[in-house]
Amino acid sequence: MPQQINELSDKLVRKFFLGFINLHILFHAKKEPIYGKEFKKELERHGYDISFGTLYPIFHNLEKDGYLEIEEKNIKGKMRKYYTITENGKEVLDYSIERARELFDELFE
Repeated sequence: MPQQINELSDKLVRKFFLGFINLHILFHAKKEPIYGKEFKKELERHGYDISFGTLYPIFHNLEKDGYLEIEEKNIKGKMRKYYTITENGKEVLDYSIERARELFDELFE
């Protein structure tokens, strides 16, 4: 495959994975409050190699767009931001799960 095609493919795959990571964040934030360092380990467990420089802007954008809310807690003298899903985030997650299920059912017939 020519190098240009590889670069374009890498860009598209990265977009897919960023979408998966957004869904993964919302899914876990629905189950319990999450924070960056702990969640990075969760993503690594699933094979994602993501830097904090990529992860934290995703959290901030989800919060800014109204899908997550932040609660700051003092843990052993350090402030830690915990993220939980909002009602809007739950609606978007549920809708996205339905669409993903339809797509994956078709892909893996």
